[in-house]
Amino acid sequence: MQVTRPLLLVDDDELDAKIVQRSLRELKITNDLVHKYDGEEALAYLKDCASMPCSILLDVNMPRMNGFEFLRHVKTDETFKQIPVLMLTTSTAKDDMVLSFELGAVEYIVKTPSIAEFLESLETVASYFRDNVEREGAGAVSSPESR
Repeated sequence: MQVTRPLLLVDDDELDAKIVQRSLRELKITNDLVHKYDGEEALAYLKDCASMPCSILLDVNMPRMNGFEFLRHVKTDETFKQIPVLMLTTSTAKDDMVLSFELGAVEYIVKTPSIAEFLESLETVASYFRDNVEREGAGAVSSPESR
């Protein structure tokens, strides 16, 4: 039996979290989804978790600690810096996109009102992880086909 690591979603919007969860199910991604509401909660989780997430889906605009602050912490910590971080946000600002990549994000996905477009974006991400991260042995995104 293959053991997969969880996906960490950091987003303060409960509805968006449910949409992500539903979308991952539709894409047959079987990893557990751990949902934290802001960067502070997510950092606390990372410091105490039993199984490091295979990737982090990160919103930009959140209370207490926003996505950029969290990304800065993760990418400067030796324990966490190898975890791929994908920005998942409503922000279409070019400066936000540029800063995300400068801080170490591997992808920038704009949340769209269209579920179909959103699913398409997540499928692209899932394919990336199936092709790249699993090959590196990181317990990546798992689907029934990848087992």
